[in-house]
Amino acid sequence: MTRTDRNSWRTRAERLAQAIPPSRWHPAALAWAEARPAAERWAVAFSGGADSLCLLLLLWARWPQRRARLTALHFDHRLRGAEARADARFCAEVCAGLGIRLVAGAWAGRKKSTSEAAARAARLAFFAAAMRRERLRALWLGHQQDDIAESLFMRLARGSGTGGLAAPRPAQPGPFRRMHVRPLLELKKAEIAAALRRAGCRWREDASNAGEDYFRNRVRRAVLPAWIRASGRDALAGAACSRGLLEEDDAALEFWVQALDLFTPHGRLKLKALAGLPRAVTRRALHRWLQLQPEAGDLSRRGFTALLEAVERGEAVRHSLGRGFAVIRGGWLQFVRP
Repeated sequence: MTRTDRNSWRTRAERLAQAIPPSRWHPAALAWAEARPAAERWAVAFSGGADSLCLLLLLWARWPQRRARLTALHFDHRLRGAEARADARFCAEVCAGLGIRLVAGAWAGRKKSTSEAAARAARLAFFAAAMRRERLRALWLGHQQDDIAESLFMRLARGSGTGGLAAPRPAQPGPFRRMHVRPLLELKKAEIAAALRRAGCRWREDASNAGEDYFRNRVRRAVLPAWIRASGRDALAGAACSRGLLEEDDAALEFWVQALDLFTPHGRLKLKALAGLPRAVTRRALHRWLQLQPEAGDLSRRGFTALLEAVERGEAVRHSLGRGFAVIRGGWLQFVRP
């Protein structure tokens, strides 16, 4: 790569930073970042698409002192052949131009016919493994307002509660004390694309997004445009506002359950402390209790509802649960192995 090629990407990053200043970033994501130590190492999920390119360029421009500790992560799902290989070459070109390290991976276990959930799980597993190996503290993700609305519709179809409907969050604790950070949630996809064009940037387009094989694509192509037209207002901003309010409500429920001091060191749940409280609190406490039981297995929605009703009644019962039983006795819920 010539000096001109390197300078061109750096110049574009500086132009983009002027078009999208920190005042347009989500304040929670920016506040988290500004409070972090300068020596901390960060990762950026970089597909080569408009959103992830925008994010990478903004991070490079915003914190010059962090450039040497910034790593781009690129994952090839091996579903798009030559097009995906061209994506990887483009990502390598951008990272070389910015002087940023690129770590690339591919889906070794992919199948000819795969689900959207399986592809997402494989991508997240690659990110998690790379972050552990490279000792990276935060994963920056390029989600924006269109993604909020798409996720909202998808999760409504599954019957999600406040925790699911509050996604994607601007600063979210992940496994192994790592953070997922999304600073672009205040921007629409069209705004990002327009800013990239003004900065002279090109990016990669995923042709599979034009199909209808995946639920998200069907929501993006058929549901969102009709919903926006029918609303007669800035529906994407409205969805983003609702997401923020749901996150606040979800945090309040978490705080309430935590303040009740419901759990013993051995994982028992004190039912008397839940008496007379709203069902949402009891539901959250039961979810927390299930997470503390490694042998409980997955509980169906119907099974969870039955156990929730038994907890509310507080009567002595014994429910089959994974490798053991959920037992209510003497005002306590506990997991008992056979």
